[in-house]
This record gives sequence, structure tokens and C-alpha cells, in this order.
Amino acid sequence: MDTPWWSDDDRFLAAVRQAHAAEREVPESFVAAGKEIFVWHDVDAELAALTYDSAVDEAGAATRGAEHATLRALIFATPELTIELEVGHEALLGQVVPARPGTAYTHLVTGDVVTSVIDESGCFVFRPAPAQAFRLQCRPSTGSNVVTDWIAL
Repeated sequence: MDTPWWSDDDRFLAAVRQAHAAEREVPESFVAAGKEIFVWHDVDAELAALTYDSAVDEAGAATRGAEHATLRALIFATPELTIELEVGHEALLGQVVPARPGTAYTHLVTGDVVTSVIDESGCFVFRPAPAQAFRLQCRPSTGSNVVTDWIAL
């Protein structure tokens, strides 16, 4: 009769070695992305809270058929301003309310940063839309520097 692997020391140690070998095979890009998520880039930035996500709202609503919105809407808020986002296949559109000019940044998990100008009406565009998890930072010309939590599309 064959004994279970956990009762046989040699088979048990082989299973432990195999598990540790798999741990060592984690791609470096995964490790870098994991570390990037927990880095606090700007201590002075105010964290904007997610107040609306159409993906969550759509999942909770009763829908007929296979109709799904092609855009995803997200709203982040601080006491001072609101950031409204619409994410499509080709672009990330945003608006700072109340409107004020400045600069917007997408910080990607890879560490790359993409910049966009916030115009006088508070609007900004990132083309193409980020294909990976990112956090958005808005630096209006007046007022607080604001950053969102990580967003996975």
C-alpha cells in the first residue's frame, strides 16, 4: 500500500522544494509592480476617495440581455474638488470640478508616468487609455495636489 506524500519525509521535502522553486520563478516585472503599488510618491498629495464606479453600479443593477456600457465612469472626490473620469477603449477623459487649469499624471504600476495638460475648463485626456493599473494625480494651478488610489480597468 502506498503511503500519502505527507507521511513520507523524502516525498514531503520534494514537495516543499518544488513549492519554493515556484516562488523563485516570479517574474521581476510582477515584483516591481507589487513594490510600486505601495510607494508613497507625494506626501503632500491629498487622497481622493472613489465615490462612484459604473462597473460596480452596473453589476448591482438588473440588466437585460448582453448590453454593457462601452465607457466606464469613475468619480473621485476630496473636500476641495471632484475628478470625473470616463474610460473608453481609446482614451481616458477627465475633468476637474470646479474647473481649474493644471497638470494631470497617470502613474503606471511599471513606474512610468504619463502627463496631460488640464485646460481652463478642467478637462484633460490621456490617449491611449492606460492598459494596466494606474493611479491618477492632478496638480491644479491653485489648490491641493490630489491623487487617487490605484485603478484597475
